[in-house]
Amino acid sequence: MSSDALEMNQNQMNQNQKIKSLILAFRPKTLTAAVIPCLAGTALAAQQLRAHWNFFFWALASAIFIQIGTNLVNDAIDFKKGADDEKRIGPQRITQAGVFSFGQVMMFGTLSFVLAMLCGIPLVMQGGFPIIWIGVISIALGYAYTAGPYPLAYKGLGDLFVILFFGIIAVMGMFYIQTLKWTFESFVLGLQIGFLAAVLIAINNLRDHDGDRLVGKKTMAVRLGVTWAKREILFLIWMPFLLGLYWFYNRHPEYFIVVIPAMPLAWNISLSILKHQPGPYYNKLLARSAALHLLFGVLISIGLIL
Repeated sequence: MSSDALEMNQNQMNQNQKIKSLILAFRPKTLTAAVIPCLAGTALAAQQLRAHWNFFFWALASAIFIQIGTNLVNDAIDFKKGADDEKRIGPQRITQAGVFSFGQVMMFGTLSFVLAMLCGIPLVMQGGFPIIWIGVISIALGYAYTAGPYPLAYKGLGDLFVILFFGIIAVMGMFYIQTLKWTFESFVLGLQIGFLAAVLIAINNLRDHDGDRLVGKKTMAVRLGVTWAKREILFLIWMPFLLGLYWFYNRHPEYFIVVIPAMPLAWNISLSILKHQPGPYYNKLLARSAALHLLFGVLISIGLIL
């Protein structure tokens, strides 16, 4: 093989590796945080025979792009502020690793937000101004999660952001698009989904709390300390199951019973949190927590639909 051919082959391999790294920067294992609220909100609408699955797919695409945009901006801003360095114990960050420049990662994040807006057009045509406000605020706060004059993640508000926008607002908004109604049932369901989504960010922040504290990133884990941050995670894990009592006492015990198979996994994660101190092991707990969020959401959605 000639030197030119070898060089072309090497360049192609480098490009493929960069694309792979970019996809991993989307954090695909955590994208269930966008999928599950859309599924649960649609399932609740289906329970009332009002589901429109075309809106589900548009909302799902928009939510995924918002989450990807948030993750990419987070990647770039954390590097710029010094929160990501060679001592990081979490997955690779493409800005810190030099795979792409700060400007390139911010451009990819912006493009993702634009795609989210385009996917939201059919939803706006169905739901009107309430959906416009939800979309605008979601994208603005997705950017402001780590960027802007008041970065939420650096003020200890990241957990609340996830509960609100990947739980309450996502589920209630999805249900509203389907039915054009706001209901307390969709609020409770949103809380259940949101708490489990927040487990992911809470474990992530507890894993990184030493490094975050050094650079002034005052996450909830940094503010609370290790012991109380662990208690927060246990609260977030078990509150969705306790909230199931709402369904039980409102003549829908099946929505409480159907998620019981997820309890052993919740118990396993809880014991691991109590047993292990923050460190690389928490990467495994992140994967299990994503699985718990997915399992709980699928089970309760199946219960709602059936």
